[in-house]
Amino acid sequence: MVEPLFHKENLVAVVGSTIELDGPEGKHAVQVRRMRAGESIQLSDGQGLRARGSIVEVAGSSLRLMVDEVTTEELPRRQITLVQALAKGDRDELAIQAATELGATAIIPWQAVRSISRWDGPKQAKGQARWQQIVSEAAKQSLRAFTPVVSGIVDTNGLGLLVKDFDLVLVLDTTASEQLSKLSIPKVGKLAIVVGPEGGIDQGELEMLKNSGAKLVSLGANVLRTSTAGPALIAALILGNA
Repeated sequence: MVEPLFHKENLVAVVGSTIELDGPEGKHAVQVRRMRAGESIQLSDGQGLRARGSIVEVAGSSLRLMVDEVTTEELPRRQITLVQALAKGDRDELAIQAATELGATAIIPWQAVRSISRWDGPKQAKGQARWQQIVSEAAKQSLRAFTPVVSGIVDTNGLGLLVKDFDLVLVLDTTASEQLSKLSIPKVGKLAIVVGPEGGIDQGELEMLKNSGAKLVSLGANVLRTSTAGPALIAALILGNA
């Protein structure tokens, strides 16, 4: 059985040492997952450090782990950021969850012109925290040593300024003449994928992003929901080795 993964901030691990897991993660391990002495688990700081070992003690809502193995992982050579437009219901949340499980390295929430959902005022911090929680849980579920960071929300003008920070920005547009399958995508560097809301990306936004240096691409004849478009492209890039 694959050992479950729990997050511990400021993790310091040495083979042969013991580490206490307490707080919300310790409570989840003991009271929800029902972890017991002798069982194997993993700890990660969300920044590439992973420690494996066996539980030597369970007390209250915390446990102690004897470290058997410590590894430090590197970020992939091609780092993928998902720029996900806010969408109604839980479609945007489904998108960032799947994207994290597939290997996205960062998430940027986007307040697009056609976004029905709005993060105004206090909702900005609340929404960002909510997305970070979803992403963190998805990273643990998929046993990733890296937890993607959810940045603060950007509007379209802010997104246009961010284009220069990436080696390539792909904007998914069903009307684009260029097909993803025909595009040569570098295997090294920083790549951003921009996904619009359920109503699509406004034409003015498409022009602005294109003028900023982004490339408009289509996934093909089928029109995907905002909840599946980003993960589909990430899967094609990572699992399909595009």
